[in-house]
Amino acid sequence: MSIEPSAFMKTLVKRFDFHENDQSTLKANADWGLEIAAEMADHFYAYLGRDEEMNAVLNETEGRVHRLKQTFVTWFHEMFTGIDHWGDDYAERRWKIGLVHVKVGIQPQHIVPAMATVVNEVGKKLKAQEKSEELKDALGKICMIDLAFIEQSYIDVATTAVLRETGWSAALFKRLVTKGAESM
Repeated sequence: MSIEPSAFMKTLVKRFDFHENDQSTLKANADWGLEIAAEMADHFYAYLGRDEEMNAVLNETEGRVHRLKQTFVTWFHEMFTGIDHWGDDYAERRWKIGLVHVKVGIQPQHIVPAMATVVNEVGKKLKAQEKSEELKDALGKICMIDLAFIEQSYIDVATTAVLRETGWSAALFKRLVTKGAESM
C-alpha cells in the first residue's frame, strides 16, 4: 500500500499550489537558504533536545547530532534548489527522509512542532532581513510538502506492516480504522 513518491509529490504540488513562481522565488534565494541553514539546524535540534525522549534518540550514538545537523543543512538547502526542479529525485529523496525518521523513531508528534519552530525562526529571519512575502509563502509551502512526506511515511510503514502480518486487504484495514475512529 506504499505510495509512489513522484505521484505523491505531484499531488502535494497541486494541493499546496506550489508552482513556478514559488519555485523561481526559492531558487533565486538558494544562497540565502544555505547561509541560514546551519542556524535553522541549531534551532531544530535545540528544540528536539529539550524533550527527554528525543534527547535520548538524538544522543543514542556519539556524534549523531553533529551528523544530523549536516544532513539538515543539505535538506534545508535542497528545499531552495529543488534538486531536479522538485521532480522525481526530490520526491524520492523526501520519501527516504521520511523512512529514516520512522526507522530512527522520531515520531510526527516531535517533527511537527520542530518543523513549526524552524518555520517560526525562518519567519523572524525573513522579517529582519526584509525578505519578500513571496519567499515566506514559497518556503512555507515546501516545508509543508516535506512534512507531508514524513507523516505519510509513518502511515505507509504502519499500514504495510499490518497488512503483511495479518494478510488483510487494504480495504478491510481501511474499514477497520474508520470504524475504530467512529468508536472513539
